Amino acid sequence: MKKVIYFLSLFIITAVSAQKTDEEQLKDIYDAALTKSKAYDWLNYLSNQIGGRLSGSVQAQQAVDYTKLQLDELGLDKVWLQPVMVPKWNRGLPEFAYFESDPGVTTNVPICALGGSVATPLGGLKANVVEVKSLDDLAILGKQRLEGRIVFFNRPMDPTNISTFDAYSGCVDQRYAGAAEAAKYGAVGIIVRSMNLRLDDLPHTGTMSYGDLAINKRIPAAAISTNAADLLSLSLRLNPDISFYFKQNCEQFDDVQSYNVIGEIKGTTTPEEIMVVGGHLDSWDLGDGSHDDGAGCVQSMEVLHLLKESGYKPKRTIRVVLFMNEENGLRGGNKYAEVAKSKKEKHVFALESDSGGFTPRGFSFDCSEENFIQVQSWKPLFEPYLIHMFVKGHSGADIGPLKDDQMVLAGLRPDSQRYFDHHHAANDTFEHVNKRELELGAASMASLIYLFDKYGVIAAK
Repeated sequence: MKKVIYFLSLFIITAVSAQKTDEEQLKDIYDAALTKSKAYDWLNYLSNQIGGRLSGSVQAQQAVDYTKLQLDELGLDKVWLQPVMVPKWNRGLPEFAYFESDPGVTTNVPICALGGSVATPLGGLKANVVEVKSLDDLAILGKQRLEGRIVFFNRPMDPTNISTFDAYSGCVDQRYAGAAEAAKYGAVGIIVRSMNLRLDDLPHTGTMSYGDLAINKRIPAAAISTNAADLLSLSLRLNPDISFYFKQNCEQFDDVQSYNVIGEIKGTTTPEEIMVVGGHLDSWDLGDGSHDDGAGCVQSMEVLHLLKESGYKPKRTIRVVLFMNEENGLRGGNKYAEVAKSKKEKHVFALESDSGGFTPRGFSFDCSEENFIQVQSWKPLFEPYLIHMFVKGHSGADIGPLKDDQMVLAGLRPDSQRYFDHHHAANDTFEHVNKRELELGAASMASLIYLFDKYGVIAAK
């Protein structure tokens, strides 16, 4: 009997001593990310073999098929596709534009149609142009000044705002609602300064909305590059009678079926509690969507790979979700939340990566004060990896519909200073993603998932 007790005690001591400390677990995660990561190769395929992944496109379906295959090969406990109906918009032939300062004297400028815009008439659209800085300017100018004209929205991102996402939020209303508002005053079209802090010749697309405007009253909307916007603005000061011509061939089709791609590792002790990590699989079509949001997708897939590589057995179910249609509808995020609610699934934590594949700086959290205090207690664990920013704030668009009082929502926060140089533009391409930065981001995400899985979410009082 004494021998049995001795060997049992020895087994327990050995098992306890074999458990990793948090420092050791994070070190194993980061080491695996920097030596065994699959994320960069996955992104290479998504970007260079498939390319831009507009919702409803052939490329979007190819991305669904590819990522499901890769998740299957990771040996997860379950991988499946979740059907979702998504909008289908096609850009058509490349856009063309110029402004005319005197009869026959024209200057070509780079533009691109905004996502969801209607086409111009078959022969293009030409009219005098009126520059404004805000939606409020439309009411000041009124129908008398705007009817029959093209409205040029030229409010730039604020370069003094260190948070580039705040700078973006400060001017994106003109892109999203500009056409709907200008049409109310009889405008025949709009052009919008690209949401970009850099001066360059690349127009940046993005979604726009006509609200409840009747189809026959909708006007074409396009983005103009920052260099061209400055040139047009200067030219208008010298000659207010400038006319602007543009032609675009976009078309809106009926909704089509697509899918969220989902895979999971089943929890060992409380599998009914679900933790989500994800990004959005769709992208705009001008580039290949490497930063927005191919990077977030492969980082999220990599989280599950890293947990398996480091030998960690999660208590809770860890689920990766690659959402479809974030860019122009959020249908994937809404569908996932709808199905989760209908099945009465218990989600306790969700993490999203949708801010590019740049060097990770930390996380933002949408959570209770008690959970935020817990997060701050983990800061010393991240300091060796130069992760220092733990703030309250927005988590992510796709996980937002999951929110309730009991959940913690989080967003990876990479360095954002270069993000809007590429956002929704033709240079959002694979060569602008750094392999090591991408891997560090995935390791940071996996580390946060590990800590929340080990220590749990503090329930609201």
